[in-house]
Formats: sequence, structure tokens, C-alpha cells
Amino acid sequence: MTPACKLVIFPNCTIITALKKGLVNTVILSVSNINKAFHEVPVLRNVSFHIEDYDKAAIVGINGAGKTTLLRIIMGELSADEGIVTISKDKTVGYLSQHEAVSGENTIYEELLSVKQEIIAMEQQMHTVELQMKTASGEHLEQLMNTYASLTHAYEAANGYAYKSELTGVLKGLGFMESEFDKSVATLSGGQKTRVALGKLLLLKPNLIILDEPTNHLDLSSITWLETYLLNYKGAVILVSHDRYFLDRIANKVIEIDNTKATVFHGNYTDYATGKEMLRAAAYNAYMKQQQEIKHQEAVIEKLKSFNREKSIKRAESREKMLDKIERLEKPVEYERAIHFELTPSVLSGNDVLRVENYSKSFGDNHLFHDMSFEVKRGEKIAIIGQNGTGKTTLLKMINGMEPADNGTAIPGTNVEIGYYDQEHNVLHDEKTIFEEIQDDYPSLTHTEIRNVLAAFLFTGEDVFKPVHLLSGGEKGRVSLAKLMLSKANFLLLDEPTNHLDITSKEILETAVNNYTGTVLYVSHDRYFINKTATRILDLTGQKLLSYNGNYSYYLDKKDTMEKIHLTPEHTDTQKKEDTESKLDWQEQKQLAAKRRKLENQYSQIEQKIEMLENEIAALDIELSLPEHATNSAKLTELSREREEKESALAEAMELWEDLAEQLTL
Repeated sequence: MTPACKLVIFPNCTIITALKKGLVNTVILSVSNINKAFHEVPVLRNVSFHIEDYDKAAIVGINGAGKTTLLRIIMGELSADEGIVTISKDKTVGYLSQHEAVSGENTIYEELLSVKQEIIAMEQQMHTVELQMKTASGEHLEQLMNTYASLTHAYEAANGYAYKSELTGVLKGLGFMESEFDKSVATLSGGQKTRVALGKLLLLKPNLIILDEPTNHLDLSSITWLETYLLNYKGAVILVSHDRYFLDRIANKVIEIDNTKATVFHGNYTDYATGKEMLRAAAYNAYMKQQQEIKHQEAVIEKLKSFNREKSIKRAESREKMLDKIERLEKPVEYERAIHFELTPSVLSGNDVLRVENYSKSFGDNHLFHDMSFEVKRGEKIAIIGQNGTGKTTLLKMINGMEPADNGTAIPGTNVEIGYYDQEHNVLHDEKTIFEEIQDDYPSLTHTEIRNVLAAFLFTGEDVFKPVHLLSGGEKGRVSLAKLMLSKANFLLLDEPTNHLDITSKEILETAVNNYTGTVLYVSHDRYFINKTATRILDLTGQKLLSYNGNYSYYLDKKDTMEKIHLTPEHTDTQKKEDTESKLDWQEQKQLAAKRRKLENQYSQIEQKIEMLENEIAALDIELSLPEHATNSAKLTELSREREEKESALAEAMELWEDLAEQLTL
């Protein structure tokens, strides 16, 4: 097995059980009081949580909070200073880090097929037994038949009859076309190799999958496929991701690493964000209330002492003792290390910002688009989406004059000044320092002004003199954003601006884009970001550009209708051509997809109903235990009857939830 897909079996560990929603679930992973420091700087302190059989857990936190460090400690790649990680007996764990990839001379298909060697061996053994049975007789034949029956049973249990279609489905889901299956993995890009490694891990089907930034190299359709796969996965999943839309759909538990400590929230990302804000507000209010009480008591003590009478002094001393016994609350930590900036155009452009006419582009036999035309108006925030390889980045480069068009023109409007953000950060110079990048492009800025700008993007002290070639992807992104802010452009072309940004930084960028009075045309796979910022979406699909006048939610609502009108099956992309050749025709696939979306919506609604009923029952339990109701038999009867009704409704909801879950896994 290659290092790209780590599958580990941890023996001799205790199985812990827990009660959840009326079902007994095994605790697969227990993390207890983990501490870790680097160079005496604490990264993790007393981190504890557990993962049960079917949990879909997200680990969130700002860049540098220690998320990847925690995963490496769980996997035994890094030792903790203190604490214990326990994996239940006979449970398997698969881990894919964000930078791991496959290597070797195998083809893509062969690489994934290597995961199924046990099934292939059974297949060969079955074939051998079949041949032997043709010439055997008597007791020997009976032995062979028993062996064959055992093999076929094991083969069927291992999904042997469908493993090839399963393998093909995973590859297609991760964005590989059948024409690419025979490509050598040695010729693939880093992102493609990571996708192959992810495919291998999914096919291994461990009891617990751990994924570090799994959506980084996936396009929108592949991310959507992975969401559905993980939602229906009959095991537990731990995710580290900055993709909030992804986390909203998958997570039922969020583990936040904040200021070295871990807090567990139940629900998806939105539930976590709401709960986090409530906790923060409650902690701050409790701290402020205690501080007011302490100051009040100190003032009273001081006043009593000022009377300089024995009785007053004794009262003051008594109050001092009471004050000393108060358990002082720590002031809630507020993170200030987040980028902060505004995008401000220097001049107002005309209403017509850009007109693209009859754009065509090909690279050899790879035809990206043909006779494409569209317009951009002042103030629009337009997202360009589409599968990997459809030409989104190429289109931005053509508009910016960095890539020639085969045919057609891009005509900017009056007073249009373009600012370009390149996901590869080619606008930066490896030999320069961060300080020089700003100084050379904006020589009128003083040293203090440059340092203030860089501080807004978290570069302080000696960090500003780091060479560009030593920077991480996230650091390069912050330098590029700093240059973009200083440009004062009124038409921004952004290529994957949220890549390598943590969630806090993404939210700040969202605010900057929404408040920007200029025009923005951007490429992004970040659906949450698109949903928050886009006023229009251009979907580059089937060598055409389909326009949707709304955000990502609007696009999802209208997508099927638009594609049915503007794209026929024979003119969609190669992937769709391959799908039409499968057992189901195009219309049947549409109907199945619609049915599945309906099931997923019902599943989501019933989960919300279950959570609501559980909360209502918990509230009734609290009310039933109140002392004022202890002697009120009428009230107790009323509350008990209401609780029974809720319990009955919960049982019905759980039954429906299980039925829907089973349908979704078929």
C-alpha cells in the first residue's frame, strides 16, 4: 500500500459504547487531554473529544490553530506531549493529508484497482475451483463445491460482482473521464494525484475516514459527488476543511480548535457559528458582570475602611474574604490576527464595463469554448463556475490580455481599470521580499505606510523581509490581496481568491467584495463564497456559457431547466456523453437525480425535526424537575402527557429517518 492512503488497524484497545438517538453506537476514536507545544509555545491544550460509528465531524479553526497537528497526532505521525488517543479494537482508520499523492508507473485505473486485490484474488481462486470441478467427482467434488460456495459468499459480501462499476463510479465522481483511465499517474498534476489517492481511500472503506482539505483539488460537480458519498458512507468521517458549504451539508458535529483548546458543537457549520456566537456573548457578558460585581465590592470595602471604625473594618475584612473566594472568570480571548482591508476603486467606470464578442479558444484538440459572448455591467459581482479543464482561468487570462484568443475580442468600457488576482500568484516575483513586492509597485508609499498595509495582512516584524519563494500558498495569497487592495482598480478579475484562506479570512474577503463599489468577475469553487457575493453566475459547460441572474442557491434551483433548454445530450461535455451510453438513458438519469434530491431534502427535514423534538423533550425534563411543580399534580400530569406525545412523535420520526437513510444508501 502506498503512503498516499494510510489504512491502520489498532489492536488491543477498549471498545467504548454510547447512547445516541436510541441506538447504541461504538466510540471508534477517543481523544483525551492532548497537549502539544512547539518550541515551548502551546498549540493544543487538554483537547478531548470522541467520534462514534456514524459521526460526520468537522475540525475547524483559523490557520495555525493546530488542526493538521491534531490529525497527525491521531494517526501516530506526531507524538503528543501528554494525553491519549484510543482507537477501538479491530477498527480501521484511513487518512489522507492535504499534500499526499500517489506515485509510480500504474495507470489511474490500475492504481485504484490495487485496492481490490483481495477481491481479484478471490475471483481467480473461484475460476481455478470452477476448472477443477469440471473433472472432479465424489468426495473431492463435494469438497470443491463447499469451497466454491464459501468463496462466492465471501465474494458477494465484499461486493465482488460490482467492484468494477464501483471503481469506475468513484473515478468519474472525482472528475476523471473514461478516456483518462489509462493515463500513467506519473504524468498527472499534483491535484490529479491527490484525487487518485482520495479515490483509493474511499474504495478501502475504513471504519473511520480522516480527510485534510479534501475539496482543494475538486471542481463543483466532484465536490457535490463527494458530499453525497460521505453523507451516505456507512462509517465515521473526520474532516478538516474551510469549505463552509461542504461542512454545512455533511457535518453533524463540529470540533473547534480555538486558542489551543477544543470545544465540541453538535450540528453543522451554521449551527456551530450560531452556537459559537451565543457562547462568546454569554462568556463576555458573564465576565463583564463579574467584573462589575468585583469593582462594586472593592468600592464598598474601600468605603468601609475609610470609616476607620472597628465594626466597619470587620465588615470590610469579611467582604474581602468573600471576594477572595470568588472563582475569577478569564476574559474571553478575541482573535485579532485576521486580515482586514477594504477594496476601493480610484475612479468610477462607465456602466458598460466589458463586452466579450465571439470568444473562441482551443489548445490543440482540446476545444474549450466557441463563439462565446457576454457583457458585464458596472457593480455586478459575477462568478464563473464549471468543471476543471473547461477554461475558466483561461477566460480570465484572455480578458486580462495574458492569453491570446483564437477568435473574438474583449472590449473594456470607459475608465475601466483592471486589477488581477492570480491563483498561481505569477504576479509575484520569487527573488523579491514581501516588502519589495509592495515597494517596487507603489514607490510613493513610505516605509511606515508599507508596514501598515502588510500588518493588515498579518505580516509584521522581520516577516516582511521573507523572500516570496519561501512563502506558503496562504502567505502568497495574502501578499497578492495586499497588492490588489493598493491597486485601486474598478474592475477586479479574481482567480480562486479564497484558496488557502481560513474561514475568518474568507468572511472578511466576502465583506470586502460585497462593499466594493466597483465590478468583480471571479472564478471560484467556494459555493458559500459564491452564495454570499455573486449577483450573477456564468456556468462554463458544454463549451457554452449559461447565465443565471442570482447567487448559487438560485443557480441550483434553475440549473436543470437551463441545461435542458440550452444543452442537448449530444452537445454536453464528454462526461455527459459517457453517461448517456450507460444503462439508463438521459431522461431516466434526470428523474433519478430529482428523486434523490427529494429524498435528501426529506432526510434533512426529518433530521431537523428529530433535533427539535429531542430539544423539546430535554426542555420538558428540566421543567418536570423544577421544585415548584413537585406538589402540583395537575401540572405534572400535563407535562408528562406532553412528553409522552413528543416521545411518540420522536419514535415515528426516527423510524422515517432510518427508512430514508436506507433508501439513500441503495
